[in-house]
Amino acid sequence: MKQIYLQNKIRNKFIKLGVKMIAPETVFFSKDTKIGKNVTIEPYVVFGKKVKIKNNVKILSFSHFEDVKIEDGVIVGPFARLRPGTILEKNSKVGNFVEIKKSKIGKNSKVNHLSYVGDSLVGKASNIGAGTITCNYDGIKKSKTIIKDKVFVGSNTSLVAPVTLNKGSIIGAGSVITKNVKSESLALTRAVQVEKKNYRRKK
Repeated sequence: MKQIYLQNKIRNKFIKLGVKMIAPETVFFSKDTKIGKNVTIEPYVVFGKKVKIKNNVKILSFSHFEDVKIEDGVIVGPFARLRPGTILEKNSKVGNFVEIKKSKIGKNSKVNHLSYVGDSLVGKASNIGAGTITCNYDGIKKSKTIIKDKVFVGSNTSLVAPVTLNKGSIIGAGSVITKNVKSESLALTRAVQVEKKNYRRKK
């Protein structure tokens, strides 16, 4: 009963401050949650400790936050998980089924679909394609991935840390990147596609 009372009190406080909640009874806050102006929160969102949200932010359904800083104009979700040490800079976007841990996503950068970004620094105006994974843990230690400004990472890419993608580089879809990529370069790693004509399975 105490928790229900506390949650209702916090919800009412944010509603009075202008936070737009479609179904406030489904949104759960921590006592130290901080939210700015013109913020919209869709149903079924959970805020853990140390969450700071600035202005003009939109949070879509079924998203979870803990120890996160979100700057102006950011869109998050649905089904996003932002873990401790995450910073989303102005006008960045984190989409559906994306998990981010101990990473900074730069201004106007996007991580839109089905990706994991951990122990990483993403610069400005970069695009992380669907299914991209930062391979930050080798079983013993964590290593960093650095993605600089205006980088395009194709879908289904594995970035094996420590690794740096320099400014303006492009990573071809389906690549496993283990070495640093130079500025304004295209990097891709693919096996040769083999096709057998008129193939029939053995009975």
